[in-house]
Amino acid sequence: MTASGVRVRIAPSPTGEPHVGTAYIALFNYLFAKKNGGEFILRIEDTDATRSTPEFEKKVLDALKWCGLEWKEGPDIGGPYGPYRQSDRKDIYTPYGQELLDKGHAFRCFCTPDRLEKMREEQRAAGKAPKYDGLCLKLTAEEVTAKMAAGESSVIRMKIPTEGSCDFTDGVYGDVSIPWDSVDMQVLIKGDGMPTYHMANVIDDHLMQITHVARGEEWLASVPKHILLYRYFGWEQPVFMHLSLMRNADKSKLSKRKNPTSISYYSALGYIPEALMNFLGLFFVQIAEGEELLTMDELSQKFDPENLSKAGAIFDIQKLDWLNGRWIREKLSEEEFLARVLDWAMENDRLKAGLRLSQSRISKLGELPDLAGFLLKSDLGVDPSAFAKIKSPPEEILEILNTVQPDLEKILEWNVETIEAELRAIADRMGKKLKVVVAPLFVAVSGSSRSLPLFDSMAILGRSVVRQRLKLAAQTVASLVGPKT
Repeated sequence: MTASGVRVRIAPSPTGEPHVGTAYIALFNYLFAKKNGGEFILRIEDTDATRSTPEFEKKVLDALKWCGLEWKEGPDIGGPYGPYRQSDRKDIYTPYGQELLDKGHAFRCFCTPDRLEKMREEQRAAGKAPKYDGLCLKLTAEEVTAKMAAGESSVIRMKIPTEGSCDFTDGVYGDVSIPWDSVDMQVLIKGDGMPTYHMANVIDDHLMQITHVARGEEWLASVPKHILLYRYFGWEQPVFMHLSLMRNADKSKLSKRKNPTSISYYSALGYIPEALMNFLGLFFVQIAEGEELLTMDELSQKFDPENLSKAGAIFDIQKLDWLNGRWIREKLSEEEFLARVLDWAMENDRLKAGLRLSQSRISKLGELPDLAGFLLKSDLGVDPSAFAKIKSPPEEILEILNTVQPDLEKILEWNVETIEAELRAIADRMGKKLKVVVAPLFVAVSGSSRSLPLFDSMAILGRSVVRQRLKLAAQTVASLVGPKT
């Protein structure tokens, strides 16, 4: 423990491309630790076994390291409170679930998924918020024993007070009161023995001696469940701080459906990490006009968790561009700039891989920019005329683009083989030849109908860049289709 005793953590789930919102929350915790002479911890919360993958975990670690964040303990470096990956801690949670059962703070629920879904549908139809109706609370000890002996599948749910409210003080929102009757009887241990987020994060935070839990405001409504678990176990609860969500300029939630949200996207486009951290860090400091350009050390000195805004943190891409440009011009020496450009071009082997694919397709080196330049461009500037040579009508092109975008999200490991397999499967599902499906993708991804091999190009560019290019292409083609009648 540090002299201050402050220990904070970032606990991302490796279920997709690392989100800038993760960097935003991680930066707050990092600055909080630096400001207080505390320790910043990284923990991987992979209780969602169906969506968590080693590839995404590596992407999380790589992205946070790229951001310039350093942790004292984590799955990659170990520490005195490990393991730091929840799937490696499965056996730790089981006794705690049994303890809650023994103390009467939890109960076994044998309800089937079909029964639960029907219950929720009826509640929604009656205008009620869906939550567990307490059916299995009525089971006697003998009935529970008999069901267990018969091998019936069950989960462990927590009991919730029936009267009053949960009152607590949040580090950002101040005094908060949430009625207990609005809190669901949360599943704590799933049928496969793995804990849910709510159970695991409370146990892990206690065992890892986390003193302050800073996370997004979407978790504010879950605090009563967490406080209740601390009480049930007889543990001291940490200080909770819920940060405003990152939002678009129109105040809508920052989401990949509207704008690029992956850290890898901003890295691929040539944003430098110091500028991105500078941009995110401005949400946590009070500065005068003209003081915007701040290093990590300067951010930590000005960091003021007592004066955080409850309004949404607006992700203003124009301001990020402005800061990034200033960092490139004002903070980098010529030697540093050259080194950064080379590092960026070589990121994920992008330049080498592109040159390898280009060698057999050119007659002179001067053709390289036109053939492979799309791998390094931040904006292709594709206009409707780029799709004119495709034989498919605009309506069919738009259908293809809108089908491919979400289907590519299903790919767990992003590489040439998985991309090709998924696009072939999409063509089969759409009842179209593969060449019909890939034709508009060539234009969307490279800006040209003559380019490097599509599957290889998509693998080199990365999921987040491909996602954004397909989205922009769909918007362009939609202008040719016109409004629906």
